Amino acid sequence: MEITVAKNAGFCFGVKRATDSLEERILKSKGGERIFTLGTLIHNGTYNAMLEQKGVRVTSIDEVESLAASATADSPVTVFIRAHGIPLEDEQRLRRFREQNEFFDYVDCTCPFVKKIHNIAKEHSGEDSIFLLLGAEDHPEVIGIMSCFAGEKYVFGSADELEEALEKWLFVKIDNKTPILATQTTQKLSEWRKAQKVLKKVCTNALIFDTICSVTDLRQKEAASLSAKSDLMIVIGGVESSNTAKLFAVCKENCPHTLRIERADELAVNNLIKTSAHTKVGIAAGASTPSGVIQEVYNKMSEMNENFETMLAESFKTLNTGDIVTGTVTYVTDAELQLDVGAQVTGIIKAEQITDDPSVKLTELYKKGDQIEGRVGRVSDIEGIAELSKKAVDSAKNWQKIVALSESGEIVDGKVVEITRGGVSALVGATKVFVPASQTGVPKDGDLAVLKGQDVQLKIIEIKGNKAIGSIRAAKREIRRANEALFWEAIEEGKVYTGTVKSLTAYGAFVDLGGVDGMVHKSELSWRPVAKAADVVSVGDVITVFVKSFDAEKKKISLGYKTEETNPWRIFTTNYAVGDVASVKIVSLMTFGAFAQVIDGVDGLIHISQIAQKKIGKPADVLEVGQVVDVKIIAIDEEKQKVSLSIRALLDEAQAEAEAMPEEVVEEAAEATDAE
Repeated sequence: MEITVAKNAGFCFGVKRATDSLEERILKSKGGERIFTLGTLIHNGTYNAMLEQKGVRVTSIDEVESLAASATADSPVTVFIRAHGIPLEDEQRLRRFREQNEFFDYVDCTCPFVKKIHNIAKEHSGEDSIFLLLGAEDHPEVIGIMSCFAGEKYVFGSADELEEALEKWLFVKIDNKTPILATQTTQKLSEWRKAQKVLKKVCTNALIFDTICSVTDLRQKEAASLSAKSDLMIVIGGVESSNTAKLFAVCKENCPHTLRIERADELAVNNLIKTSAHTKVGIAAGASTPSGVIQEVYNKMSEMNENFETMLAESFKTLNTGDIVTGTVTYVTDAELQLDVGAQVTGIIKAEQITDDPSVKLTELYKKGDQIEGRVGRVSDIEGIAELSKKAVDSAKNWQKIVALSESGEIVDGKVVEITRGGVSALVGATKVFVPASQTGVPKDGDLAVLKGQDVQLKIIEIKGNKAIGSIRAAKREIRRANEALFWEAIEEGKVYTGTVKSLTAYGAFVDLGGVDGMVHKSELSWRPVAKAADVVSVGDVITVFVKSFDAEKKKISLGYKTEETNPWRIFTTNYAVGDVASVKIVSLMTFGAFAQVIDGVDGLIHISQIAQKKIGKPADVLEVGQVVDVKIIAIDEEKQKVSLSIRALLDEAQAEAEAMPEEVVEEAAEATDAE
């Protein structure tokens, strides 16, 4: 077996600069000094575990303020900024803490290549520019870069995402602006070239900055070349390392037999039995992989190469604690399963190592011949058994999914099961994910207990050792952006929406249409003049509105609320005509007559001459506000929307009828009245 290690494997310049700086400080550190890294210094669990053994602790920006306040001459505090860099506002906070306390200090270990992108973002900030970055939106490096640009900015995970955005909505935004295109330093070169081509196809004034780290580019080219010549590729790097993930993808394209590991002890013999036919093995390593780990992997492979036949034979004789094996069920009871694991011992999985539910019956779940994976616990050659755990394998697989989710940025479902110090714990599958208070979406100093028991959607934004950090807020933001994009694609004038009144102003009401707000001017709320929107609607009201006009670029929507169907004048003319009799309510008294409400929104005038059969001094002599009287509609002015009413007309008609009635009928009516 020929084993070749890539020349550019391991620490890149930026990572080595960061680790050298920290290790030098550890050596020179005086008693009492407390050293922290703001987030993990690099993406390598093995290296970070070594730092922890030397007393270096990982902290967060939310904890730094209390650390800075606690720094004294006898116990100074030094914080190292990780190689990926940090957001601009976090750096400003660190600077302020250092100015406030001379015993607090920080060391900026941000990679120079990353700093270069920070400067590009700062220099080209402004309303006339739009910043486009190719990278993973929730990656620490990307978060830091985006914080440096003041203006409109977007992150795209791939060239295809950029192309889709340009086709659907982005092209309109860049029409009058200068696009600034850059990329995360660890981006795949092929993806970066594709993104440039996509942008150049629709934009001739774009400023494109080639910000892939030169070492990353060289590393990927070398890995591509080596993997094309190898039967087996081993890629070494931290599970959360972005550049290692891209390196693995490059190698996998050329060599199907590509393994990704973090440490040499992951090269168990059982996992490499299928590689016995390989004659050429290549080893590549991510930028955060220490040289010592690369050497250990090389030595392990060399040792396996020299003793493979012996080790292969021994692998079938016994099992090692921690091995993952697949066994065939040979015997089932409700207490345990017995498995053939291809060794000289029988595998045993007890019920409690399969499930936490004591009511589950194994005889109903499993049968002879089933294949089950288990992690080896205690092995006894004397008893001839190996105790296995299925739960341990399930937990490890779920953790692998969690790590994969942190790299993909996919939104997942979880359930908040616990309120903890500084945040909440959400169960994703079988793994607890910590969501800091600042990432829950609950306002600062709000009660986190409202989340307990709730089903939530979240993103895995960071992996710290064996701890997963999630963000409900980031998931909501991404979902909101997606919903907004869909909304603006579908909006059109005249379209009807059901929304909730979000806020009121002197000139109108803002309505939430489902993540996007529109405004109903007070003149559109009612057919009658209103002094303020609150006279018609209240915050929280669910109302039906329609789009009068919109400006997608400025994200403004003008809404209508009143419709022709609710027009009081239309309702009046549909139900009433000249000559009709109506019961009306007196609403105001003037010197020339009285105004009466026929229906809500339509008033009519009873002229003083139409109030009584005889001349009166003023309307108040006969009528009062609030009084209900019968009137006859004597005129309707369609153009001016005015109505003339008359009480006298009804009185005259009643008098005329009485005078026309035969004398005997009148006498009979009078007698009937007297009898009553």
